[in-house]
Amino acid sequence: MPYALAPTRHAERVRGAVEGRLPAPNDSPRLALSWQRSFERYQLDPGSVIGPRVLSAAELREIRDREEAFLRASGQCLTRLHETVRDADYCVMLTDAHGVTIDYRIDRERRNDFKHAGLFIGSCWSESEEGTCGIASVLTDLAPITVHKTDHFRAAFTTLTCSAAPIFAPDGELIGVLDASAVQSPDNRDSQRIVNQLVRQSATLIEDGYFLHRTGACWILFGHQNRNYVEAQPELLIAFDENGNVAAANRRARECIPGLDGPRHIDEIFDSSHVQLRDIGRIEAIAALRLRANGSMLYARIRAPLGRTGFPGAARTQAPAVHGATPLRDARAGDTYDRSALGPFLRSADARVAENARIAQRVAGKHLPILLLGETGAGKEVFARAIHDAGARRNRLFVAVNCGALPESLIESELFGYAPGAFTGARRHGARGKIAMADGGTLFLDEIGDMPLALQTRLLRVLAEGEVLPLGGETPMRVDLDVICATHRDLAQMACAGAFREDLYYRLCGAVLILPALRERRDVATLIETVFAEEAQAAGRPLTLDADLAARLAAFAWPGNLRQLRNAMRYACAVCDTVRVEARHLSADLAAQLPAASASGASPTTRATSAAVMAGDPAYDSGDERSRIIAALTAHRWRPNAAAAALGISRATLYRRIAKLGIVGPHRT
Repeated sequence: MPYALAPTRHAERVRGAVEGRLPAPNDSPRLALSWQRSFERYQLDPGSVIGPRVLSAAELREIRDREEAFLRASGQCLTRLHETVRDADYCVMLTDAHGVTIDYRIDRERRNDFKHAGLFIGSCWSESEEGTCGIASVLTDLAPITVHKTDHFRAAFTTLTCSAAPIFAPDGELIGVLDASAVQSPDNRDSQRIVNQLVRQSATLIEDGYFLHRTGACWILFGHQNRNYVEAQPELLIAFDENGNVAAANRRARECIPGLDGPRHIDEIFDSSHVQLRDIGRIEAIAALRLRANGSMLYARIRAPLGRTGFPGAARTQAPAVHGATPLRDARAGDTYDRSALGPFLRSADARVAENARIAQRVAGKHLPILLLGETGAGKEVFARAIHDAGARRNRLFVAVNCGALPESLIESELFGYAPGAFTGARRHGARGKIAMADGGTLFLDEIGDMPLALQTRLLRVLAEGEVLPLGGETPMRVDLDVICATHRDLAQMACAGAFREDLYYRLCGAVLILPALRERRDVATLIETVFAEEAQAAGRPLTLDADLAARLAAFAWPGNLRQLRNAMRYACAVCDTVRVEARHLSADLAAQLPAASASGASPTTRATSAAVMAGDPAYDSGDERSRIIAALTAHRWRPNAAAAALGISRATLYRRIAKLGIVGPHRT
């Protein structure tokens, strides 16, 4: 690899600048401080020509799964930015809040050049590991920057030019960094001004897209000072609940409108006496609103919550906590929480889901381990994250570990970390484990039933003593964290059988919440509508769901639960070639399993009649019953789950009736 400066010469330049003998890079105090931290605090070698650390495929997959919503919100912007700068030989990278590259865009012809320079998915760019670089500087200072060639701390990167900008969540927390980098570029740093501006604009677009995803359950005000740009490119986004309380605002809105960092009611921001916001939302009109703060006019339209109806009422209650404002207090429990996090669950039409949310709301922040039980795909991690976001630790890390996805040989170092030189191949400075990373926040252990017995003992010590000992270490580290675990296994039965430590089981089950399978929930139709609306919005096209298909989907058993539902809706929205999503747009496998239109569209009376027939009511003819069962089985290719759902009975009842009527499947004839 060529270097802008020889490694030894660059190292001497860095040392001279840190010691005050030579000028700072580009006369920038910000870069000078970063060089000093890299040299003195992190003790990095400025002459090093080794590329960045790259995560394993399993590690990267876990992080990408955790950042799915962020990746979906950013994908289109990454592609557009790369199309703009690709002819100048730039690649585009997206990192999470820790500097791990979770997505990128690159020309295939230049893939090897960029990979050799470390510009690759899974590469890690924190300042503690790589010193001064574009991504690391943004992670540290939370501000855009261009780090050009020899501005980099390490010699390995002195041919690169990197322009990076931060991306913030609706609550103001950093969620990632957008970066455009080139392996070769002109020496004059002014050549990077346009790229820097493009990166900043794209980061804002991603930020707003993620804002809309996270606030889908709220009413959204889209605003601009110019009426002609309200639809095409709104600058201000304000989310508010049914009562008119502001739940969140994007960065531009917070910059333009005083007081949005605290609890506010929408009527305190706009003088809407001359116009009914209710009418704006209903007819999707553009209206002129006057800002109370300075009297200026803002043009706006209002979008209703995704998958919901009704308009915000006039009741004025204390608003949810946003951007560091004082959070709400539950009058019953007396604890702080963010109502918007568990709100969708509290409003669920399924009594079990709503009750789970009410319990979670009360126990959040009580240092009480929570155990979530439910089938695979039932939404355990989504619910766990909502619990975290509802508590006082919502501004700290939510660290998720899938105990079933990690090899047994890696899970110990992954969870507990390791000291320098703990084993062959260990990193020189050691590594923090996920438990230490979650200090002050929440540790989510998914598939806890798959954790090896030997490690269960060590986890028990963490819960009992509040300290973690890294692999190969001598001094334990104090940790303060909330623990949420999840599994689809029967932990109580496993504990009785000796397959899971009984003492750990009783440590984990401080509060046990059972999440119902999708087929058991009473709000299936609403969930289908909500998930479809989210996927249609992500697809960037106005789409509607065929009413007959919606009814058939609601009658389906969904063995993969919410995960299967979301994938099905995402696929249908992606392949749909019209404005209406119909059964032909589903994957062939799913379409074959759906109930017939007549069964799914049957009235409650008809379905009750079908259930009575299946139960063996003597008032019904057994020949008719046999015909119904065979018709349902044939329509669903003899899949019992789908046939039972179409008939409105349980699978066990279906099996009993098949045996009673002597029905034999075609594969047994």
